[in-house]
Amino acid sequence: MRFVFLWTLWLLSHNAFAAKVDTIWVASASMKKSYRCVVVIPELQEKEQARLPVTYLLHGYSGDYSNWIKKVPALTRYADQYRMMIVCPDGLNNWYFDSPVADSIRWETYIGQELPAYIDAHYPTLADRKGRAITGLSMGGHGGLYLGIKQTEIFGACGSMSGGVDLLPFSKKWQLDKLLGDPVTQADNWRRHSVMQMVEEPIKQPLAMIIDCGTEDFFYAVNEALHQKLLEKKIAHDYIIRPGKHDWNYWQQALPYQLLFFYRFFYGSLG
Repeated sequence: MRFVFLWTLWLLSHNAFAAKVDTIWVASASMKKSYRCVVVIPELQEKEQARLPVTYLLHGYSGDYSNWIKKVPALTRYADQYRMMIVCPDGLNNWYFDSPVADSIRWETYIGQELPAYIDAHYPTLADRKGRAITGLSMGGHGGLYLGIKQTEIFGACGSMSGGVDLLPFSKKWQLDKLLGDPVTQADNWRRHSVMQMVEEPIKQPLAMIIDCGTEDFFYAVNEALHQKLLEKKIAHDYIIRPGKHDWNYWQQALPYQLLFFYRFFYGSLG
């Protein structure tokens, strides 16, 4: 009985606060347009630090900035529980990189540089790579790893849930050719913008990395191949697989593991 009482007190003490949710517009100078973004700010006790780490959480193909907060309302509780801001930007269907064939598509610049600069200027953040992580689902899973690897001066940790981590096997899907060009004649574009090929080169700075995928997911094979390549290259990472498909049931389960991983990174348990 005493254990139940203490457990109840712990739950109350850790759920007595209510995160604030902002929906904002953030301008992109590189794309000459503004895009919407959800920002979840935890409510902290008075004695807790005023400046917060930030996890950037990316949506998948055909999704938008509001997907995560609508599909996973527990996002506000997670922000309180893990003492971090969670930022969910729009990415349209552009795979979170700067297109080498379409000058107007600059999502790596926007989410990797312009958005963090805006968030740091307008919210009480830890404005350092040790206070930033990025992850996402599906297209956003590729974006999380891609931006984490490319922008190690901005992000200290990155992740992927059910990510399309190798683009080449899917060259005829999701209009990728409009972003990267012909996969045969412009094959170098595909290699330079696909996580599977990017990890052939040394990563510039130490990077905490977590990858998660369901065994019934159509991206499972490429995630398993990436895991094996990371092992061969001796690139440290956490790798989680469990039964599951490419759906919100899986991502709802995967997200707390990712946020716990980033919490440990932010607050010292991972280095």
